[in-house]
Amino acid sequence: MNVIEFERWKPSADDPGKLEYDGQRTAAEVFEELKHRLEGQGYLPDEYFLLDDFWKNGREIPKDAGIFCTTDYGGSEGVYLDAYLKWYDKGQEKSVTQKFLTGKTLGENGNDLDRMFLISSAITKAFHGDNATHVRHMKIDGIEDDTGGRVVHLSQQEEKVIIEALVEQRERQEQAMSQTEQLLRRITGSITAYMDTVGQRPLHLSDYDRTVLAIRDGELSAFRELYPKLLDSHADDLLIEAAGRPGLVGRQMSLLLLEDGLPFSEPAYRAACEKAININDLKKISYMLEHAETYTEDLPPCFQGEMASYAYLEHRPIAKAIIKQCTDEQIAAAPSRLLEQFAGDKDFRTLSTLVKKGISGGPNAWRTLHMLTCGGHNNWIAEDMLKKRMWVDTNDHGALHACIQNDAVEVCKLLLDGGMDFDQYRQWAETHTCADHEDTLQALAEHWEELKTAQAQGEQAPQQTGG
Repeated sequence: MNVIEFERWKPSADDPGKLEYDGQRTAAEVFEELKHRLEGQGYLPDEYFLLDDFWKNGREIPKDAGIFCTTDYGGSEGVYLDAYLKWYDKGQEKSVTQKFLTGKTLGENGNDLDRMFLISSAITKAFHGDNATHVRHMKIDGIEDDTGGRVVHLSQQEEKVIIEALVEQRERQEQAMSQTEQLLRRITGSITAYMDTVGQRPLHLSDYDRTVLAIRDGELSAFRELYPKLLDSHADDLLIEAAGRPGLVGRQMSLLLLEDGLPFSEPAYRAACEKAININDLKKISYMLEHAETYTEDLPPCFQGEMASYAYLEHRPIAKAIIKQCTDEQIAAAPSRLLEQFAGDKDFRTLSTLVKKGISGGPNAWRTLHMLTCGGHNNWIAEDMLKKRMWVDTNDHGALHACIQNDAVEVCKLLLDGGMDFDQYRQWAETHTCADHEDTLQALAEHWEELKTAQAQGEQAPQQTGG
């Protein structure tokens, strides 16, 4: 199995047969690829496996960084595995060591410690390979075969699987598919390699099963051979699987399916986009959203906006990148909760982009304005959004009410300038509590009278803000 790279490479413009350096990968992308590999081998710690906060929000891995692991009992309970990145910082002229990830298992006996050390070994092999021979150990006749066997840690459940596989009839072995698959991958490197060696004796798999396993194992050649036969019956399912496969191989598999399997159903394409977001693959999701109308039918106008809203929950850098690449029409059709989400962060730059591209405040406008005016420190953001293009329904008295309760006088005036009727609001407010804001209401009443006087005298009314 290929090692996980920290760098990105692309075909050379001068010689397409050669690759040239194309920058560093983000830590989140590398972490998701590692997590996918460990999960496929049954090697994820049972309590948690988390990327360190330092590496979130799109931070790239430093050039020439190396990785190493430590494993030990915890201070209170369980066994902990920590992986660190180490690199030389030329600016500071010193070596830097920074935690990359942490894994934990609740168990704390000897077997649990052994298993965590094997997971540590699996992480090291994922980045350095498992058959590298150091120069000082090379022999004239080539690399010496390893005759020392293999260390494999088995849980009680996996031991039970092996025992049952030995005593049960062959047709009963398929019931242990999940655990058997993990064991075979761990022992042989991939289940497809195992089947190429021993045929169908241990497992009876359909072409679809083999293709899915090729995706999960990153076996691109096996995938190329198998997937064309399944496009008519399983294109949607295979796209979802490939979209959730991290790394360059996952992108190549996804692209092959996108080009050969169209059109895809909207639910399947949506699930595939969510998978790409979940593994933090910005390149894949950017491509899929850019060409979404080509690869699927009956795509709703709000699709890209909904994907940005989905990405916001766990992958905000991706959400921002999606918003940046969206057209004005796609943002105008986006769900209004997207505006509300970034209002909660007080993210002026992203809010400004959303408003300029025409997003509507919608039924959530009152919550958006409430979050921006609560406390009074970010009233200027709300004012800027209303002056630019933020659309608020002139009958949305709840939006005006939220600003009054936060004593955001200037924001309220902009809503009135935009066409909201203060007299109608006061009738609406008779059934809604609004105590201790008399000064704000008085200031708005005076402003409202000025507006009505100007209109009665035929003067030009203030330019409307919003819709």
